[in-house]
Formats: sequence, structure tokens, C-alpha cells
Amino acid sequence: MTLAQRALDRLQAWPDLATGPASCGTGRAVRSVRDEIVHFHSDRDVDLHLTRRAIQRFQYDLGGSSAIRLVPGSRWVTVHLDCDADVDLLLSLVSIALKAHQARTGAEPASECNFRRVTVLPRAVAGEA
Repeated sequence: MTLAQRALDRLQAWPDLATGPASCGTGRAVRSVRDEIVHFHSDRDVDLHLTRRAIQRFQYDLGGSSAIRLVPGSRWVTVHLDCDADVDLLLSLVSIALKAHQARTGAEPASECNFRRVTVLPRAVAGEA
């Protein structure tokens, strides 16, 4: 079982979440009543939909993780699943995303995920100079 499948299986057990095709056309999505929260694009690459406020609040923490890729101006962050700890990180971020979307008072304009906008290199390659 891949890390993405393990994360998807765990999220499917959460109440009030549903799965279906991702709106970007690639992979599976996990959604709440209000929004798509996660897109599983491959065995290792996942896009997570946060609010602008949540990204601003956790920007330094997100930027400090080797598993996270931020795209300027995007409300989606890409999580590269390379180990079990990355799955745990994703699940924690999904919890934050759900709370952020529930607390949102105004409508935010639609936002496309980062698929095809982020290239994630394996950690061994990314660390080489």
C-alpha cells in the first residue's frame, strides 16, 4: 500500500468527509460539505486546500518542512509523502484545513490546486548540490 493510499484510507474513516474525483481532473479528492480539502494526485504527491489566513498563520512552519511546497498566491500546499511522518503531517494539516474552512466567514474565490505547478524532487536529489 502506498503512503497516499494509507492517508486516503485513514481520511475515509473521518466523519463528514466524502471522496470522489478531483475537480482538477487528476486523482481523487476528499471533501467536506463546503469545499474540496485534499487532492491525491499520485502515490506520493498530495495537494491540501488551506485558507489564505491559515497559510499566513503557519507560513514559516510550512516553509520549514522538506515535505511541503508552497506556491506564491495559492491557497493550496503540496505535500510530498516520503515517509510515515509525512502522512501524519498531512493528517494534522487536514484537521487544520477543516477548521479553517469551517471558520471562514466570507466566500473566497475558487482556487485551482497546485497540480502541474509544482515539481517535487526526491529528498536525496533535492539535497544534492
